Amino acid sequence: MGGGPGGLYFAILTKKRDPGADVVVYERNRADDTFGFGVVFSDKTLEGLAEVDPDTYREITSHLFHWDDIDVHFRGEVITSRGHGFSGISRAKLLAILQKRALELGVKIDFLTEVAPGDARLAGSDLVVVADGIASAFRSHYADVFRPSVEPRKSRFVWMGTTYPFEAFTFYFADAPAGLFQVHAYRYEPGQSTFIIECSEEAFQRTGLAENDEEGTKRYFEEVFKKELAGHPLLVNRSIWRKFPVVRNAKWHHENLVLLGDAAHSAHFSIGSGTKLALEDAIALRTALDRGGPVKDCLEAYERERRPPAESVQRAAQVSLEWFEQTERHVKKPTLTFAFSLLTRSLRVTHENLALRDPALVDRIDRDFEAETIGKAAAADRPKPRPPMFVPLKLRELVIPNRVGVSPMCMYSAKDGTIDDFHLVHLGSRAIGGAGLIMTEMTDVSAEGRITPGCAGMYEPHHVGAWRRVVDFVHKHSDAKIGMQISHAGRKGSTLPPWEGQDIPLPEGGWDLIGPSAIPWWPNSPVPREMTSDDMDRVEREFVRSTELALEAGFDMVELHCAHGYLLATFLSPLTNRRTDDYGGSAENRVRFPARVLRSMRAVWPAERPMSVRVGASDWAPDGVTEDDLLVFARSFHEAGCDLIDVSSGSTVPEQRPAYGRLYQVPFAELVKSEIGIATAAVGNISSYTDVNGVLAARR
Repeated sequence: MGGGPGGLYFAILTKKRDPGADVVVYERNRADDTFGFGVVFSDKTLEGLAEVDPDTYREITSHLFHWDDIDVHFRGEVITSRGHGFSGISRAKLLAILQKRALELGVKIDFLTEVAPGDARLAGSDLVVVADGIASAFRSHYADVFRPSVEPRKSRFVWMGTTYPFEAFTFYFADAPAGLFQVHAYRYEPGQSTFIIECSEEAFQRTGLAENDEEGTKRYFEEVFKKELAGHPLLVNRSIWRKFPVVRNAKWHHENLVLLGDAAHSAHFSIGSGTKLALEDAIALRTALDRGGPVKDCLEAYERERRPPAESVQRAAQVSLEWFEQTERHVKKPTLTFAFSLLTRSLRVTHENLALRDPALVDRIDRDFEAETIGKAAAADRPKPRPPMFVPLKLRELVIPNRVGVSPMCMYSAKDGTIDDFHLVHLGSRAIGGAGLIMTEMTDVSAEGRITPGCAGMYEPHHVGAWRRVVDFVHKHSDAKIGMQISHAGRKGSTLPPWEGQDIPLPEGGWDLIGPSAIPWWPNSPVPREMTSDDMDRVEREFVRSTELALEAGFDMVELHCAHGYLLATFLSPLTNRRTDDYGGSAENRVRFPARVLRSMRAVWPAERPMSVRVGASDWAPDGVTEDDLLVFARSFHEAGCDLIDVSSGSTVPEQRPAYGRLYQVPFAELVKSEIGIATAAVGNISSYTDVNGVLAARR
């Protein structure tokens, strides 16, 4: 069902594999009736086509326009990045090639033919391939089986063309009276180029254009991009304004039906992978069928093997899509940083990968990053810049030797709050290992502020000496700096250590719990007592005492823990704070007590030493902390004396549903850095030095 690239290519591979098979393609449009302009292939995708059908590969490659460069036009400058290796071809030409090849092999193509689910023409088919596109009628009909989700995204876009002969893949970012407009443009054949315009919903509304006003859109943007088009016209072909729909399906097959291409999954056009996914789906489906066995088993194998790589591309497309949705935030960055952020937005091109493609550009980027810290003159004197992860960071008078930090890790191995040699080895070894900043585990302000009896504390005088051993070791045997994370467990306290059972209340010897509201962590957890004004005063004093003891132990910095569902975090979240006084309700009220605690800590902490706050950016649950809330929190902490926001998320409520993935929490840190202008720490699946360098070089 569907005569697009995916459906036709599967038909070709099937007829080639089994010339005796009866293969029919039903297509609702005419043979030469196609929307859009060009499509893009990477060199790697083309290599895959060459392996399975050399004849089609040769015909396609004979009509490709190839480029290696990407040009980023921004603020009157052009940043060129080399070594990318992509090709464009007319969508109409691609379809014509696939149609011709299919017909040569004996495939029957019925154009201008609509086939609905249950149509008699499908009866007796061994296999029905549903390749009827992003608005698939078959997918909708079998929604109870496929369980699709179709999410229209925020930005508007219109797919146009032009006769301007681009020599590189080109991005334009133009400020117009209506707002910011970005263009994705590339040449795909002589005299023909794709010209996709994208903008926010607000910018589109300010243009006054109607969604389907092709001629109005053409005139408007020929004027906006008059200089760039250099007299060349914009071309239209069903060029209506749309919002990109992100399509996912819980299941890809049902009986003898199988989804393929956009019917199964969509990928934002900014990574040029829609056609690639459809063709690779066709190859994977044919490969699964070639192994033989019942069709049902083959379809299960297809989905099992094909889903992970397809979803990987979708994740990259999602990150890229979100980058363009947030362009108005990114344009605040310096030109070179903006270009690097754009080039690495999908995480498929990394800092190190870009260095292999274009070493001269990455050298400029790294030198620019280093100059920001040590000064342009000092950076210019170095023959080669340091990678961003090895550039020092100065917070107040503290210089952290590199950008890698060891996050707090609760070890549950203390006794009555007192740490021992285990903690010395645990933290000392990581300092010797080279990390620039070592953070202690969550260290509690009172015995009643612990999660378990094994949690570390800083509330008794003898705790100071135990911690000083660790601090002195780190300072003597490494260049690392060391900070203490100070916290109170709140409603998550008084439990067994996790290896004896996760979140299980202590059967004996427990303690009373407190929180902003009387809401337990689990239904079977003890209910915390809603804090009174006296409770707040007492807890505030406990945080101040722990801060003073941390100073006595010699720590370089302290961090206030306001994340992961512990006491101060539960003040921040509307899911755990139902107060009706000045400490509940609005985000400004919910941050009031944590910010008050921070100000009191700052008052006893030396002015030359920095303080950080770990903040929960999202509860990953409906009606939880929002991005607007996060900015209110960060701004309040910044005003209260915080020097760095350590941005984490989750663990506020048990029913959370985090969207885990590579660098999945970095966007929260980037939001705070961009909007508040404070230093941030990013955490969450940052597992390689190339990711570290990429996050830093993009000023995320």
